[in-house]
Amino acid sequence: MKESMKQSLRWSWMIAVITLVLAAIFSVISTAILSGVAWAVGMMIVFLIVLLGVISDTIGVAATAAREKPFHAMAAEKLPGARQAVQITRNADKFSNFTNDVIGDIAGVISGTASAYVVLQLASQLGHEEGSTTQFAISVLFTSIVAALTVGGKSVGKTLAIQYSTEIIYRVGRLFYVIEVKLKITIFKKKKKKRKNLKGRK
Repeated sequence: MKESMKQSLRWSWMIAVITLVLAAIFSVISTAILSGVAWAVGMMIVFLIVLLGVISDTIGVAATAAREKPFHAMAAEKLPGARQAVQITRNADKFSNFTNDVIGDIAGVISGTASAYVVLQLASQLGHEEGSTTQFAISVLFTSIVAALTVGGKSVGKTLAIQYSTEIIYRVGRLFYVIEVKLKITIFKKKKKKRKNLKGRK
């Protein structure tokens, strides 16, 4: 098996495990937050989850659209976040996989679950039981709105990501700079270059 295939399989397994863990965490957090709150607050939480998915998708597209060259110039000027931006563009495939497929898809699933919870709360507050015509109508309406906001938001996000990829990735790079330098949390590991021992000619 080729080394590239092995690396791809390792990454796939790792991203699957990360998705499992993050999905469980987000699900528990969203359920805990939604339980006991009014339907209006729950609706706002759903919209925030949708916004998270849109932002993560936008960042992922920007990573694939951005080029390294501008960030090298910034790094030469020692601008904070430039080195991290270079690392993002170099690892654009994995980075976009994480932001688009992991964060984005988890946000989509959680927003769907949260939407169902909000619909039940609203229908109950209006005095309608689960399975009633009113509850069904509210479910269809709210789900349609969430879907429209998700698709429309991601469409706008993709356009912005392509047009302003450098600016977006540099902003993310600055965030990573704070995380790595200030909080001492390593995001991108530096690859050690192998040096060949050259014997001097006699």
